[in-house]
This record gives sequence, structure tokens and C-alpha cells, in this order.
Amino acid sequence: MNFSIDRQTLDELNLLGKFRQGSVYHLFNRVKTRGGERLLDAMFQHPLTDRNAINERSGIFSYFQKAALVFPFDVQQLNLMQEFLDAGYGSTGIGVFSTTYFRKVLSALTRDERHRKNIQGIQAVIVTLNKCASFLEIMPGTGGLFGEKMNAIRRVLGGTQLEKLCQMDIYKDLPLRLMAQYNHLLKNKLANELEEVIQFIHELDVYIAVSEVAERAGFTYASAEDPALNFLEGEELRHPCLQGAIGNDLRMDQNSNVIFLTGANMAGKSTLMKSIGINLYLAHMGFPVAAGKFSFSVRDGMYSSINVADNIGLGYSHFYAEVVRVKQAAEAAASGKRLMLMFDELFKGTNVKDAYDGTLAVTEGFAEYQDCLFIVSTHIIEVGEALKGTDNIQFVFMPTIMDGLHPTYTYRLAQGITEDRQGMMIIRNEGILELIAATPVN
Repeated sequence: MNFSIDRQTLDELNLLGKFRQGSVYHLFNRVKTRGGERLLDAMFQHPLTDRNAINERSGIFSYFQKAALVFPFDVQQLNLMQEFLDAGYGSTGIGVFSTTYFRKVLSALTRDERHRKNIQGIQAVIVTLNKCASFLEIMPGTGGLFGEKMNAIRRVLGGTQLEKLCQMDIYKDLPLRLMAQYNHLLKNKLANELEEVIQFIHELDVYIAVSEVAERAGFTYASAEDPALNFLEGEELRHPCLQGAIGNDLRMDQNSNVIFLTGANMAGKSTLMKSIGINLYLAHMGFPVAAGKFSFSVRDGMYSSINVADNIGLGYSHFYAEVVRVKQAAEAAASGKRLMLMFDELFKGTNVKDAYDGTLAVTEGFAEYQDCLFIVSTHIIEVGEALKGTDNIQFVFMPTIMDGLHPTYTYRLAQGITEDRQGMMIIRNEGILELIAATPVN
């Protein structure tokens, strides 16, 4: 089953984007090879929904972080090796020999570079395979699927024909017949095995790069549990892309699957929501998370409504766009999927009375889907009072502390419903009313 997430949620959480500063992808994209980047892309595009697969991958990342290994391969040599293997030389021994001979003759008569590229390709294969063999010797033992893959690569490198090739002096001229034999061996007989080696190197690139990010940032690894347990628990959970981010503890489960979040503007409500969503997504990828501890039951997907905008092309107002978004989430929840649903400042595009009624009705409605986890934030604290009779809702807020007339923020969750009402104080502090009063009216 695929993890359900749509473009809006991906954008609101800033998960993807190779060149987008501040994106989660950009944070982890420290790979050195094109193949490693393709693999990283695939991991970000396809979170896992099997708890064993999630824990297996996070275990591999943790293994590499503890081993503190350095990527040993020369990227230029890897590229030459890949170009060599991709270049066609024929599928039979005779065909390969003819092509090898023809290109050598052309190189002597013209400026044809293919023969020289062929020599460089064989040299790159030897250099890369020797580095791979040396690297495997220093890698600590590990079990599971990755341990099996390591042993499979060792068997490939330990084959008689490759062992003989790897012992060659790469700077010594090869007789034409021997060069043709190695072309045939590497491009045809052992083509699949060498592709396995290259794929293994790309995986090493990703595992080393991501584990280095985790080590520098002080990230940990989540524990994935059975979906039926229906919970999420984090300690010191924080936004992975913010320097000096403040962590928070939280727990959601079957009996308290709804978080009703209040707090003033700039108190950190949206950042908290994004922190939860991003870390849950990373956890489903098997990636390190920005938390002291994190465990969760596997979700089927995630939907957010944090930065809903109007849609001029479709003729949607801001309020109608919000309504459409809530409808999409309701349809997903009604399908029976176990989801994480996050709504920041519901119905802020309409009047206060409708926003109150809508926020109350939607929160009560989603609270009935106890297989889902639901977070809603609002400025309308009166809604919280009306919801206090709903047993599975937990009330938390982001506090504001006044320093004289100036608000400051702890970014630490507190239990209950906020009583902070500093909106007019901030307006007065900025001198807006005096400015309006002093402006002459024509």
C-alpha cells in the first residue's frame, strides 16, 4: 500500500525540492553520486507503510551512523565505469573483438576517442572494484537484508574472473585480445553483477550521507509499531530544518487522538504542526528524526491544511478553498484509512461566528474517527470550552509571556487552553491607531 499524501501537504511541510532552500530534502541531500541522488529521490517520493521495512531501513541508517564510515569512491571513476558499461560492444565474443579492433585502428588513424575511453573504462572498473573490496573489509558485520546484500557483493568480487582482473596493473598496456576478452566479460557475462555493485555503491552513498546529517544534527531513529496500536509519541520533537529549534513532548493515542491547539500569533502553533508532520513523514521513510525519542503506529497517509490560498483559476475564495480542503480530508478519513490530519486556523477566511461554528463542528466530527490522529489549531478559544465534554480531545497551547508591553514566546507546549489575547496590545505597540488618527482626511 502506498503512503497517501498530496501535493498541498508536501508543499506545506516543505518536504521536497532539490534546489529549495529550507526544504527537508535539501537538508538530507548530501550525496555525491547521481545514482545516490536518484535513490534519495525515490525514498522521498515513496514513504514506507510496512513496519518491518521501516525498522529495517532505520536500522541500516543507525548502523552507518555508529560505524562513522566515509564514502571512499572517486565519483569521476564511478562515472567512467558507468559510461564504459553502457557503451555497446556487441553481445558475442567475436562481435566484441571486432569492435575493439576497429576502434583501436580508428584511434590510430583519426582522432576517434572511443578506444581511449574503453581503456579508461576498464581502469575505472578495476579501481572501483578494488575500493569496494577494501571498503567491505572494514565494514562491521550486520545482519538482516543489508548484511545479505554485503555478502552478495563480496561473492561477486570474490569470483575468479574479477579477482584476476583486479590484480592487473592498470597502467600497463593490454594486448588487444585480452582487452576484447575483458570487454566481453564486463559488458556481457558479468553485466548484471557489475550493475549490482554500482547499485550497492549508490546505496552506500545515501546511507553514509544521511547518517552524517543525523550525527551532526543530533537526530535519532523512530520505532515503527503495528498500525492497530494507533498512537504517536515524541520526546523533544522539533523542526529538523530550524537551527536551535525548541523541542516538545507529546503523545496521541486511541483515547486522546485529537489535539486542540491554541496560542497567539507567532507563538509557534504552525511550526509545531509542521514539526509533527515532517518527523512523521521522515519516520515512514526510515530516516532519522529530529527528536530525543520517537515511536509511532504506521499511518496510511497524511493531510494538512496550513497555508490554504484562494484559487483564482477555479474561482475559489480563500474560505471556499478551506472548505474544499476539509472535504478532501473528510473523504480520506471516511475511507477507513489511518491518517494524520492537521488543520491550522480553520476557516480564517470567513466571519468569526461561522468560523466558530465550523471549527466546532469539524473538530467534533473528526474526533469520531478514532483510527485517525487529528490536530487542529485556532484563535477562537471559545471553541475549546465547547469541546471540553469530548473525552478523546486533549487541550494544549503555546504560551505567550509578557515582557512589559512586549510579548515573548517559550515555544513550549502547556496543558489547557490559552487565555492570551495580545492582538490589540500589539496593534497599539506599533502605533497604528495614532498614525491613523494623525493622517489628515481629504
